[in-house]
Parts: sequence; C-alpha cells; structure tokens
Amino acid sequence: MTADLSVYENTESNVRSYCRSFPTTFTSASGAEITAADGKTYIDFLAGCSSLNYGHNDPDMKQALVDYIAGDGIAHGLDFHTEAKGAFLQAFSDHILKPREMNYRVQFTGPTGANAVEAALKLARKVTGRDRIIAFTNGFHGVTLGALACTGNGYHRKGASRPLEGVDRMPYDRAFGDDIDSGKVLEELLNNPSSGYEPPAAFILETVQGEGGLNEASAEWLQTVERVAREHGSLLIVDDIQAGCGRTGTFFSFEKLGICPDIVTMAKSLSGMGLPFAMTLLHPDLDIWSPAEHNGTFRGNNHAFVTARVALEKFWSDSSFSQKIEVKAEFLEERLVALAAKHGGTVKGRGMFRGIDVGSGELADEICAKCFKRGLIIETSGAHGEVVKVLAPLTIELTQFEKGLDILAESMASVIASKSADAA
Repeated sequence: MTADLSVYENTESNVRSYCRSFPTTFTSASGAEITAADGKTYIDFLAGCSSLNYGHNDPDMKQALVDYIAGDGIAHGLDFHTEAKGAFLQAFSDHILKPREMNYRVQFTGPTGANAVEAALKLARKVTGRDRIIAFTNGFHGVTLGALACTGNGYHRKGASRPLEGVDRMPYDRAFGDDIDSGKVLEELLNNPSSGYEPPAAFILETVQGEGGLNEASAEWLQTVERVAREHGSLLIVDDIQAGCGRTGTFFSFEKLGICPDIVTMAKSLSGMGLPFAMTLLHPDLDIWSPAEHNGTFRGNNHAFVTARVALEKFWSDSSFSQKIEVKAEFLEERLVALAAKHGGTVKGRGMFRGIDVGSGELADEICAKCFKRGLIIETSGAHGEVVKVLAPLTIELTQFEKGLDILAESMASVIASKSADAA
C-alpha cells in the first residue's frame, strides 16, 4: 500500500530535501527510469546524486545480490574476513589498481562519503603531526563536523551551530576569474613566513566540484597544488566521492591530470547499485593506524561488496566502458553548448559531470520544476543553486539520453520565454 504524502509531513523531520523538489511517491526503477505510484515514469538525471552511475537495479548486480542473500551470505561482519570482502578486494586490485599502476591500501570506513573524509582528515593529522587542513572555496566534503569544516557552503556550515575549526580556506582554480592564478597565490602564501598560513597536514580538493557548481580544475592548477604539498611536507587528499567511478570518463577523476594523491576518498557509486559503501585509499607508508583506532560498526557492507565486485568486473575489466562514456560525454557537451548559445549561460564540468550555469538559482529552480512536470528528474548545484546539473546514469541509452535532454531544452525555453513575456 502506498502511504499518503501527509505521513512524511507529519512524521519525517523537516531536514528532508530532495522530496520537496519531487513531491510524489516512487515505487520502482530500472536503468535510467524511475516510476511513481501513479504510474508516471521519469527519466532520472539525478541518479542518486551520482550514486547510481550504472543505473537503477542493474540486472547482473541484482542477481548476484539475490543469490548471495538466498545462500545465507554474511550480511554483517564488522571487519571480519568474509568471502564477499575478499572477492571485492581482489577485483579492485585486478581491475582498478594494477592496470593503473597504483599502490593504495583500502580502508573501509562507515558507509557514507563523509565517513571516508573524516578518516582521511584524521589520518593526515596523525601522519604529519599537524592540525590545519587547507580546503578550497566552493568545495563540498560532507556535513559531519570535520568534513563540514572543509565544506564551503554557508547554508550547511551554519547547521553546525558551533565554530568549525582546523581548516584554512584558499581560492579554487579560477575562483576569482581567469586573470588570477590562485595556484600562485597559494604558493606565495605558504612560502611567506609572515603570511599567517602555516604548512597544513593536508590539502583536500575535488577535481570537479559537484555541489559547488561543476567547477573544473585544470591539470596545471592541480599539479601546482601537489607540488606545493610535497615542498611543505603536506599530504594531498582528492575527494572522488561524486566525481569518481567513471563520472568524468575514467574510474578516478584525476587519472589523466598528472597528479598522484596520497589519499583518495570514495563512496556514492562505489557499491554499484546504491547500497551504502565508502572507503579511503591511502599509500602504504601512511598506514600507521593501530587496530580499531578508526572504526565503525558498519565499516564494510558485505551486500555492497557483492554488487561492487560485479560492477568492477562488468564495467572496468577493459577500456570499452570508458570509451562509451566518452561518446555520451561529447553528445552531452554538444547539446549543452547549443542550449547556452541559444539562451545564454555557461557550460560547466567534465565528462558526464556536466551542467549549465543559467545565472540565478531562481531560474535554475524553475527550469528543474518544469522538467519534473514533463517527466525528467534533474537538480541544481552551485553557490547560489544557479547550475542545472546533469547526472544521468553512465549506462543510459543514447535515445533515452536524447529524450531527457530534449525535455531539458523544452523546459528551459518555456521558462525563459515566460520570463521574457513577464518583463515585456
């Protein structure tokens, strides 16, 4: 039986958010579509905020999980050795680390991205003996207190209701325009003993800022940050929670950018089908934890190990999936560039991590609301919510992708025409 929507209003906390933009009850989903209780089907350009890069209910992952549960596989095992965990670790080593000649150890944290960030920050401080972290404008790293201190978003920061400490803020690449080299600013401040900035334990950044507005860092800027980190004995943490697992075209968002992070945080699409699962990757020489020094009852989700292993074997055993992402990314870029040329705005992001800055949060909200009425789920990002953000599943069929982008184009044209008529 489908509950009346009033049950949410009367029983669930006011903290709920996405459901306010999409006021219906969803009952089933497959691939890039999600169906509501009234039978209406929507194309999903939100994809669990990039937690469903492989779409809803991938049949191979689903079958593997059903078989595992039916066979009384271990559902919860703290950090016991389990068959599911061992198989995941082997697949991650074989299909991700070894082909990329990467040498990371895997730390299973609590089940969310913020848990992975908290572990990364704690480890960086433990390794270096320093307290400060340098984060960047418009960065988003979670809303638990340590991660929130690194997050720039003022709305979320005020939710802490207490000082957020231990973090210095620096401008992200081109945060103040193309004429200001923020990498050079960073370098000068840390080289100047009277700047008030001390070498931090770590720098934490996203190569493409998901919630911050799809701001993309250049390879040159990232390499500068890495070099400054090395020169000052600091660690480099790349938050790949939203940008990873193929969203930018490669498994890690930094693969082609000429950097080698000391620590990488992952979550969201890591499990393959939306199950809670996060981990922190760290270079072996940084693995100075004592047993259970950083833990969590749900560190390692065995059901997620099962589906994540299938995702790695199915999509990352060779380069064919990345090549398909590249084709769709080019198509997406072409469509967004055409929209920007027609209606104004700026195309932002990289790969299948794209959007269009329409200039105001009010306009972006109206476009997304119109899309929902027409059968497309899509959301905004950016400091003012000004970016209409496309997060379609990476597995979406091209014809369905085109249909969704058509809805976006029609909705954008309709809202802008209405605004023009009101102004006339």
